[in-house]
Amino acid sequence: MDKTVGRLGFGMMRLPRKGDGIDLEETKKLVDAFMVSRFNYFDTAFAYPGSEEAIKEALVDRYPRKSYYLATKCAIWSGCKTKEDAERELDISLERTGAGYFDFYLLHALNKDSAKTFEEWGLWDYFLKKKEEGLIHHLGFSFHDSPEVLDDILTRHPEAEFVQLQINWADWENPKVQSRKCWEVARKHNKKIIVMEPVKGGLLSDPHPEVKKVFKEADPNASPASWAIRFAASLDGVMTVLSGMSNLEMLGDNVKTMWNFQGLTQEQNDTIERAREVFDALPSVPCTKCDYCAKVCPMDIGVSGSFAALNTVLLYNNKERAKDQFKALVTNKGRKFPDKCIKCGKCEEACPQHIAIRDNLKKASEILL
Repeated sequence: MDKTVGRLGFGMMRLPRKGDGIDLEETKKLVDAFMVSRFNYFDTAFAYPGSEEAIKEALVDRYPRKSYYLATKCAIWSGCKTKEDAERELDISLERTGAGYFDFYLLHALNKDSAKTFEEWGLWDYFLKKKEEGLIHHLGFSFHDSPEVLDDILTRHPEAEFVQLQINWADWENPKVQSRKCWEVARKHNKKIIVMEPVKGGLLSDPHPEVKKVFKEADPNASPASWAIRFAASLDGVMTVLSGMSNLEMLGDNVKTMWNFQGLTQEQNDTIERAREVFDALPSVPCTKCDYCAKVCPMDIGVSGSFAALNTVLLYNNKERAKDQFKALVTNKGRKFPDKCIKCGKCEEACPQHIAIRDNLKKASEILL
């Protein structure tokens, strides 16, 4: 694995927008500022609308090919019906970017089910062949599942050179994400790690006021986002930490954080732990998204989606993000908003977590509708 990869990576999924598309001029400014700062890793994907084309104009056409590292991903969930569809994604990505080759190529968003499809379609062998042809320099995958599934994949595929994991201080002990345990599995297999979502999609850049207070008392001049980036970058085995930067202010803060980077001290780690304790103590709805409630609800209400959005307000104090999430997880999934609840109680009888579902649906309606 090349040792010159910059510790901060540019995740190009959330590029600045103009109208219905990507603002190319602003994207060029971001790319230029990133390159001037002597960071060099850019991450995109076949499934990021317009991102690969933007990279061609903002990066590939304007900088020498050997001056940066470019990663993209094969996403079988983006409409692939056959293995040939998946194989063509590499060719399409090469055409869109004009890059000639990819320094890092990832099987995108592996979980228990998608990993099985990648294997059944022979895609590991196919992309290893493309690596031999020089179109891919390093092959790995991004991952969203349990540490047990990760261990199984890495055991069956030692040819994977690296793994991209969701790691941030809020998810470190989260029983759904299990960041710490997944990191431990990757290290057990001696794999380099690329970190995604270190700021949890931006939520940790402006956390709940009680959490923000912990960081401010420890260092009044450090942003909450810088704490999140440094936490991820301090972990053993991390090659680069991706940040989805959509404006120059965000990029500048990240560059300042990672310039001449040194790992967190014990005192700083203690601050992270205190912040996590405060975060974990915040009131939230302990929904595990099993959706047993949805199976018995006569009104077809989007219960788990409503609770996920409500928790975004309760844990991160971000109502704007919560309302977008509310729509995406409820109406876009074909379910109804919680104000349609008739309070029959069938959901609470089915809930293994014994959640006061009716009361919390009322709260979600009051806050988000």
